[in-house]
Amino acid sequence: MDSRVPLFSFFLLFTTQCCLGATANPELRALLDIKAALDPDGKHLSSWTIHGELCDGSFQGICCNDNGQIANISLQGMGLSGKLSPAIAGLKHLTAIYLHYNSLYGEIPREIANLTQLTDLYLNMNNLSGEIPPEIGEMGSLKVLQLCYNQLTGSIPTKLGSLKKLNVLALQSNQLTGAIPASLGNLGTLMRLDLSFNSLFGSIPMKLADAPLLEVLDIRNNSLSGNVPLALKRLNDGFLFQNNLGLCGSGFASLKACNASDNTNPSKPVVYGPGAAGVAREIPETANLQLPCEQTRCSKPSKSQTGLILVGLVVVTVALSAIGILTFTQYRRHKQKLGSSFEISNTCLNTDQSKGVCGKNGSPLVSLEYANGWDPLADGRNFNGFAKDVFQSFRFNLEEVETATQYFSEVNLLGKSIFSATYKGILRDGSAVAIKSISKTSCKSDDAEFLKGLNVLASLKHESLVRLRGFCCSKSRGECFLIYDFVPNGNLVSYLDVKDSDRQVLEWSTRVSIVKGIAKGIAYLHGNKANKPALVHQNISAQKVLIDKQFNPLLSASGLHSLLTDDIVFAALKGSAAMGYLAPEYTSTGRFTKESDVYAFGVIVFQVLSGKRNVSSLARVGAESGRFHNYIDPNLHGRLFENEAGKLARIAWHCTHESPTERPSMEVVVQELDNF
Repeated sequence: MDSRVPLFSFFLLFTTQCCLGATANPELRALLDIKAALDPDGKHLSSWTIHGELCDGSFQGICCNDNGQIANISLQGMGLSGKLSPAIAGLKHLTAIYLHYNSLYGEIPREIANLTQLTDLYLNMNNLSGEIPPEIGEMGSLKVLQLCYNQLTGSIPTKLGSLKKLNVLALQSNQLTGAIPASLGNLGTLMRLDLSFNSLFGSIPMKLADAPLLEVLDIRNNSLSGNVPLALKRLNDGFLFQNNLGLCGSGFASLKACNASDNTNPSKPVVYGPGAAGVAREIPETANLQLPCEQTRCSKPSKSQTGLILVGLVVVTVALSAIGILTFTQYRRHKQKLGSSFEISNTCLNTDQSKGVCGKNGSPLVSLEYANGWDPLADGRNFNGFAKDVFQSFRFNLEEVETATQYFSEVNLLGKSIFSATYKGILRDGSAVAIKSISKTSCKSDDAEFLKGLNVLASLKHESLVRLRGFCCSKSRGECFLIYDFVPNGNLVSYLDVKDSDRQVLEWSTRVSIVKGIAKGIAYLHGNKANKPALVHQNISAQKVLIDKQFNPLLSASGLHSLLTDDIVFAALKGSAAMGYLAPEYTSTGRFTKESDVYAFGVIVFQVLSGKRNVSSLARVGAESGRFHNYIDPNLHGRLFENEAGKLARIAWHCTHESPTERPSMEVVVQELDNF
């Protein structure tokens, strides 16, 4: 018997075992392949090594689930300049990928569709090119798909209409062509769809207009044409369609009326062909335009190429064998530790600047950074009687705040003052929020007081107050951010001084309801409840009264200044004085009290009655004498209940009495209004 046979068998067995050792942890192998593609120069991911423990926190940007499997990759804003490797498909337990704000190039690998547990895919703000892989439509768990601000071409795959859990689809600022797929109307959970700044053509599918939860549809700066479905009117300011010269429709102030050809089969996309002047023709749900065939992608490999491939395979095999020999011992030790390494903690530290918190599902919950001496949430702090885990749930990630506001884009700026700035934002779950920034220099310098103020704000829960969703404090920006629910219908100011023909004229019943709601909100703040102290709002005005979809009033910035800031004189103080909101005694005392809140409420009631921003002294005189007809909003055309108008006028008169002791409490006002 040839002695070489047993020797060959031993070598084969040894090589097989070594190779198995090198690849026994497929997630580690996949991660190293991903590293080689993402960071080809090795500048940013040096912590990703073959000898590392995946879930001990040493791998930057990696978080694991309770079973020790990679659940999250958070490498946003890292300066990565490589490609996304198909090896990403090997991390089958991923729930979130955050690779936005980098310089990645190349195509999105189709293999990414194998990540069936993925809920968040953020590849925006890169240099990715090629088509959107239609296979993404097979990722049934996907909730947020952010591919905007890249160089993607081709059409929007119709298969994306199969993503039944999708909340947000952001494809803006690419080079996409073709029509808007009607299949997107199948997305019953879709809340935000942004297709702006592309080269899309055709009409808006009727099916999409009927999407039940859709709140924002942005199609600006495309080449769309045809009749705009009237159903989109319900989105109000959430429907953005400017710079589509071919669009027409009724019910939209800035759109031209449609002619006969514009209404050709409005349920399907329509485009105007160059050879048929003024004649519309139907096109498919999406125009699957074929890109020019590249030699490396379309031609068959030559014999020389085939030989090179075979040589490459041999080299890879030898390399794997060598790696197996070097890492076999390391693997055995790693395997022994694998079971216990996940029992250390339910969280891992890994996000912005390698310091953050990842929850059990791998999603980043917080990335708070503080300047020296400004860390109200440092370990061991007293949480002032509030449960730490409950309070922690209010903490937001700075990356999430930046992403929600598109890095605080001027487009999203809602308002600005010396004291703060407010931006509109969209969170990963698709919900709209208002994010108020406060500079560190304006915040209370005492950490305990600042923390106490945050706790009080978090405890405020009333149907007439804007809900605080959370907060985030950033040392790099020197700001604290408060995240509130976004209220879509603007503030009360926008419903004052309107023209008779304007559709924003409030009906009488709506005005009464708004006054009642404001009164209840202020009374709640003034009341001393078990879980909160009595609060003075300090800045009540029509601008601080927001109007929701049902035209209910919501007070914003409730108690904010007194709870979080040091000696802030409002930037709006002069404006408040001009509008009459400041109580007369403020000029002598310089203090805000419950009575000064009541005075500001009375001014608002006069504003609601008159429909005007500036309330003259004649209103008080008229209210006192009962001649309120002289200042009632003429836009009502007498459609009101005079007894209610008289009572409101008398309440406003009492609330704006020059003497604070003569003003009623808000509790008494609420009781009076309940008798209507």
